[in-house]
Amino acid sequence: MYPIQKFGRVAGVISLFSLLSVSAALAAETTVKITTPMPAPEWAKLERRLLAETVPAAREFTQKYYDDRGYFQYFVRWGANDGPDDALENFAGWPEFHALGASDEIRDLHLRTWNGMLRQFTEARTTEVPAGRQGMFYKDISVQSDWMHHGEALRSFNTMSLSMAQLPIYRQRARTFAAMYMGEDPEAPNYDPQHKLIRSMMNGSRGPMLRPATSLDWVGDPFDVSKFVALHGENTFEQFLAHYQEYTDVVGDHFINLVATTLPLNAYLLTSEAKYKQWIVDYMNAWLDRMKQTGGIIPSYVALDGKVGGPENKWWGNAYGWGFSPINPVNGKREDRTRIPRALVGFANALLVTGDQRYVDAWRNMIDVVNSHARTVDGKKEYPSMHGANGWYGWQPKPWDIGALEVWYWSMRPEDRPRVGRNAWVEFLEGRNPSFPETALRKDLEAIPRRLEKMRKDPLTPETRLADNAMEYNPVEPGTLLQLMWGAIPPGREGSVLASARLRYFDPARNRAGIPEDVAALVSELTADRTTVTLVNLSPSASRTVTVQGGGYGEHQILTADVGGKTTAINANTFNVELAPGAGAVVKLGMKRYANAPKAK
Repeated sequence: MYPIQKFGRVAGVISLFSLLSVSAALAAETTVKITTPMPAPEWAKLERRLLAETVPAAREFTQKYYDDRGYFQYFVRWGANDGPDDALENFAGWPEFHALGASDEIRDLHLRTWNGMLRQFTEARTTEVPAGRQGMFYKDISVQSDWMHHGEALRSFNTMSLSMAQLPIYRQRARTFAAMYMGEDPEAPNYDPQHKLIRSMMNGSRGPMLRPATSLDWVGDPFDVSKFVALHGENTFEQFLAHYQEYTDVVGDHFINLVATTLPLNAYLLTSEAKYKQWIVDYMNAWLDRMKQTGGIIPSYVALDGKVGGPENKWWGNAYGWGFSPINPVNGKREDRTRIPRALVGFANALLVTGDQRYVDAWRNMIDVVNSHARTVDGKKEYPSMHGANGWYGWQPKPWDIGALEVWYWSMRPEDRPRVGRNAWVEFLEGRNPSFPETALRKDLEAIPRRLEKMRKDPLTPETRLADNAMEYNPVEPGTLLQLMWGAIPPGREGSVLASARLRYFDPARNRAGIPEDVAALVSELTADRTTVTLVNLSPSASRTVTVQGGGYGEHQILTADVGGKTTAINANTFNVELAPGAGAVVKLGMKRYANAPKAK
């Protein structure tokens, strides 16, 4: 019996929290005391409001769309347009919000609905789609899909370790999921260890698809589209099928499968077992070798024998590949649909576990190689974004810059900054956009009542609601807080862990992840070896102690902490800051990035 069947109900889930502990993260040896009064900054008050006001909105969201079992109330169906991945994506950002410091209620709401939906999709079956006839999920994960949709489905699962790392059911699932992509699960032979490849871009808990995909495989069983609001614009089921008519090429490895590296990474963060790290390194290094074979470009098709591009050298092939521009049946036009940004997940994960800048160098080089194929038309320079049988295409007026922000953030090299261009958050970190924190936080606060109002007016019923219809009403948006409090790049939709964060916080008084009550934090500067953060205690009567950690998973070493010119040696990945009532200060941290093995605590 799988753990979801044992712990799926809310009482069973919450009772497990007696086993949770973050004591390992709170074992900081050094304490820095801050006693200087600081008038409450506006950004600090806005942070605390956002953490508080989001939770009741989240409660109302679950009350409207989920029953007491945690089942999503909608027309359950298989499909890339509106399948289970979209239902699970309704809770994107919820674990991060709890880890930021929101109340335990948001954690409990997420666990109840997550477990409920896993049971719901294990019970749900297709009639005509072969993969789902025994259940859309098996062993608590999709039986077969591509890693655009796997990644979206697993968005909140992959960040649960930020504050739920000791939950037994979570740890068991992490091991189970990783086994499916490491050659350890005979029911899911997705991985070829000899050629170091995932055998199809359609894969899952029942293994890879080793035949051309059909439109039905992508779309799901026939249904009367006219009764629903299809957000991709289709009006008939025939249009659904036509949308995926060209999505047949799926056999062989694909850069989109790099998102799968997150599953062994989850297990590594939880267990520190070397085999998980080794698999990530071996698989990613195989991809670096493939990039060398294609002049620095990551291929989208690797044949089952390991040959890049197969016998015809079509390295740009496969659905969602470099040369994928299918017809949109709604408007009759070809649209470029490469999913190259998803591959960034693998590079981030490899950097996190190794600290090796080779992975950053490879992506930087790819940006330069793509842009080296620019052309001039009528005196204006154009840059490609696609490549097919006839060479480069998908011309655009600005340089191809996918991953430019990540490359700069990972390297912290000044020469990488120009590729990023205009970015309000980066400009704030450079001291050129001082209003960014308050502007961004107010925007997030204003969005909460607006989304709730739309949700309350939602006319759809469970019989007429598709999986993606409720996504726009999700009131939880942690992106701004992640940037401001942790100095982090938010995980996005790709299905990654929090692989790019400079700091995190824990509350030793409550023995949990997240900033303590009344405390706020603002990361205002990032360099290769320094982080500047303002910490403030808004309580006028109570002292607060916050544990500061280097990196999302302790991967960065904190060498020193400077407060008002007084420097304290830290030389650890955590230290405590004791804030007197109403006190605050700017803390300048000397750091060595990627110095430690990452670990979820």
